[in-house]
This record gives sequence, structure tokens and C-alpha cells, in this order.
Amino acid sequence: MSEYNPDTEGEIISETHEEVTEPPMYKVMLINDDYTTMEFVVEILVHVFHKSAEDATQIMLNVHRAGVGLCGVYPFEVAEIKVDTVHVLAKEAGFPLKCSMEKE
Repeated sequence: MSEYNPDTEGEIISETHEEVTEPPMYKVMLINDDYTTMEFVVEILVHVFHKSAEDATQIMLNVHRAGVGLCGVYPFEVAEIKVDTVHVLAKEAGFPLKCSMEKE
């Protein structure tokens, strides 16, 4: 075992060069159909995507008019869970609502 010598001075040099990159983000989209009610789409946007009633209504109208609407942008795992949640809730409610994700 070495002896402790308080008179010894030293310098520690440490350099770390790590590239930190942001994870890829994914857009989660709702796709229009002729059977899912507007009210259910708004409910999904409020409960799954945590949108205000006003924002949810705007997105729902965009889905209705343009055929697709952006719900949010999330990391892969979060986007995947949201898409699955929408599909499960839609199926339980008897609606064919589809949700998809695409890399931003």
C-alpha cells in the first residue's frame, strides 16, 4: 500500500469528446374516415394527446377537411405508444379510426 503524501501536487487532465445527438422525432397523425365521429376524435385528442378542447377541435376539423391531422411530435417510443393507444381506444369504441407515425 502506498503512503499518503500531502506535499505531492498533481494535475489531472481529462478530455471527453462525445457527440450528443437528439433522438429522431416522429409526427403522429390521425387519418380521416367516414365513420368515426368528430366528438370521438376530439375526445382522443384531449385524453391521449393532452390537447385543450379548442386545439383538439381545430385538429379534428383539419383531419375532417384535409384527410389527416398532426397530433404532435414525439420520440419514437412515445409516438408508438400513442398510436397504439388510439387504435385500442378506437377499437373498444367501435370506430375504425387510424393513427400513424412518420419520421420528422
